[in-house]
Amino acid sequence: MFRKLFRPKSAVSIPQVRPHEVASALQNGRAPLIVDVRSPAEWAQDGHIAGALLIPLPELSQRAYEIPRDRPVVMVCRSGRRSQAACEALARAGYDNVQNLAGGMIAWKRAGLPTEYGM
Repeated sequence: MFRKLFRPKSAVSIPQVRPHEVASALQNGRAPLIVDVRSPAEWAQDGHIAGALLIPLPELSQRAYEIPRDRPVVMVCRSGRRSQAACEALARAGYDNVQNLAGGMIAWKRAGLPTEYGM
């Protein structure tokens, strides 16, 4: 009975992409759409990837129409957890070209990649 109640949701397999892979794609004309699912305060104060689209995770279901289905999409948050959840939600909604930025903005900044601040 307990196994049935606490069974984890079936996981959706989401590709993980490293910060340098994303940076390279952004520079080489294979630019994926970067979607940041953090709060506006995190976006402004902790920095974000240039050109990223801010859609806070609580707004994702109402704003998913802003995310194209015909282009690669990389989801990002602070550590990669919220963006993983966002990827899984989009995959369940039929998006088949979403990836999660492994390690999130923490990994991006540790890699010394360019970060913008402010709104």
